[in-house]
Amino acid sequence: MIIAFALATAVLFGSGAYLLLKRDLVRMVAGIMLISQAAVLTIIASSLNRGQAVIHVGPDDDPSDPLPQALALTALVIGLATVALLLAMVHRVVVVFRTSEQDALAATEAEVEARLERKRQADREEVEGVEGAKEDDAEAIEHEELGRVR
Repeated sequence: MIIAFALATAVLFGSGAYLLLKRDLVRMVAGIMLISQAAVLTIIASSLNRGQAVIHVGPDDDPSDPLPQALALTALVIGLATVALLLAMVHRVVVVFRTSEQDALAATEAEVEARLERKRQADREEVEGVEGAKEDDAEAIEHEELGRVR
């Protein structure tokens, strides 16, 4: 029975690692989910053959340890919440950028950064031009006032 759990855990973990290496965000989330389930299966396998259920314990029987089952349940809940959050984030990315491919997202990000840099440069030039114009105006006003005074 332990070998079956070990084999199932290995298959789940290997499949999850394979999906994590893909360039699609949905497949990456599925890979995270499979790795999480492999961890839960490992926790469950660690509690096998450790005593009787607490309800059916006789006077001479040892009760089973409830800690691995509680850890497995906690891991399931945390894994579900994590997957739900990741899927919501992936959905938002797909709605905004119309793709879930990492390469296309990286190209879009580079394009947006280039546009932002051009806007920043134009703003810098505009600010420098305004400051230069203010200095020219101040000098012209000084010359006018000096001309009136003389």
